[in-house]
Amino acid sequence: MRCSIVGANVYNPERKLKTELINDHFQNYKRYHIPKAQLVIADIPYNLGNNAYASSLEWYVDGDNKKGESDKANKAFFDTDNDFRISEFMHFCSKMLIKEPKDKGKAPAMIVFCAFQQMQMVIDYGKKYGFNNSYPLVFIKPSSAQVLKANMKIVGATEYAVVLYRDKLPKFNNGAQKDAEGKTIRGTGKMIKNWFEWKQDDKKVYPKIHPTQKPVNLLKQLIEIFTDEGEVVIDPCAGSASTLRAAAELNRNSFGFEIKKDMYLKANAEMLSNIPAPMVQECLTI
Repeated sequence: MRCSIVGANVYNPERKLKTELINDHFQNYKRYHIPKAQLVIADIPYNLGNNAYASSLEWYVDGDNKKGESDKANKAFFDTDNDFRISEFMHFCSKMLIKEPKDKGKAPAMIVFCAFQQMQMVIDYGKKYGFNNSYPLVFIKPSSAQVLKANMKIVGATEYAVVLYRDKLPKFNNGAQKDAEGKTIRGTGKMIKNWFEWKQDDKKVYPKIHPTQKPVNLLKQLIEIFTDEGEVVIDPCAGSASTLRAAAELNRNSFGFEIKKDMYLKANAEMLSNIPAPMVQECLTI
């Protein structure tokens, strides 16, 4: 099953934008004929296994350890987390990112959210598939989710990602002005550091429907840096479809894969159904 949202670009009514969430594994991408991307964003499984809720009060009934363990104790977020193969993921990304262009400042990139312990693995696997370069990103949270035994240890309040690219530095929009010929005016941009503030979205605007959902407004910052309007963003592990929502609101085409049927339906109903007009939803069962 796939759900497409087609809407007119507010800057160019003659060009159509597309947002499409597909209920399938990204390995099966060839059957859907989606265009190649300027940017891939993915939040890969952290391989927490049966300790997925170990940093949350949800491990206990009503969050109270005196009441005993809840039904989430010793459980993973999703059964598919244990089946994730990063080699297949990197193969997909190597095929679905646009080719390295001749011109500077137009190369594609991928952003992989991962646990701190996974960063080197992501970098090493990336090199096997042609992503020879990388640098880390850090996201600073205002609070920590590691509430269990918080009075006994230093708790984590950060998340991590790795930016990977082939050889040329990827497209980089830092707010610099352009002259009449479209050339960047040196000194007019801003410095973008490798850390970002992690601010939760307003749940009235963007519902929280996935346990590891990334804020739409944070994703917008990343998408604006590495892409231009009308380009393509792909999320192979779409989850809540927050990446697709962020791209759509920025006038980028976006495509995502979500293998879990219940999450696909929830993301489609709650995250993608209320994208601001003039987007119109059209679902196709295939």
